[in-house]
Amino acid sequence: MPAKPPRPCRAPACGRKTTASHGYCEEHSHLHKPWGTRKGSGRGGRPWRRKRDRVLQRDKGLCQPCRRGGRVTPATEVDHIKPVAEGGTDADSNLEAICTSCHRAKTAREAQAARGRGESNL
Repeated sequence: MPAKPPRPCRAPACGRKTTASHGYCEEHSHLHKPWGTRKGSGRGGRPWRRKRDRVLQRDKGLCQPCRRGGRVTPATEVDHIKPVAEGGTDADSNLEAICTSCHRAKTAREAQAARGRGESNL
C-alpha cells in the first residue's frame, strides 16, 4: 500500500509537512489532544453519563428549580448550580436535575449577566 502523501501541519504558521493521522508535525505533536482529554471534556463521556444518572436518581428525576417553585416537572438534563466559568465544579453537590425550559431560562440569564459584566469592564 502506498504511503500517505504529506500534508501541512495543523499548527498555526507552521510550514512543515506531516503524514501523522492527527495532522501535527513532530515538533507540534504535543498539541494533539485525543478525544476525552480536552479541557471541559468531562461533560460528554461515560464518566459524565454516570454522574448525570447519579444526580438524576438523587433528585428523583424531578426538575429542582420547578420543585422549589412548587411545581412537579420531569427533569431532562443535569446542570451546574454555580457555572464552571464562574468557579463552580463538577462535584455532585454543584449539580442538579433540571427540565429543558428551566435550563434554557437559566442559560439565558447567565449569558445576559456575563454580557453585563463584560460591558462594565470596558
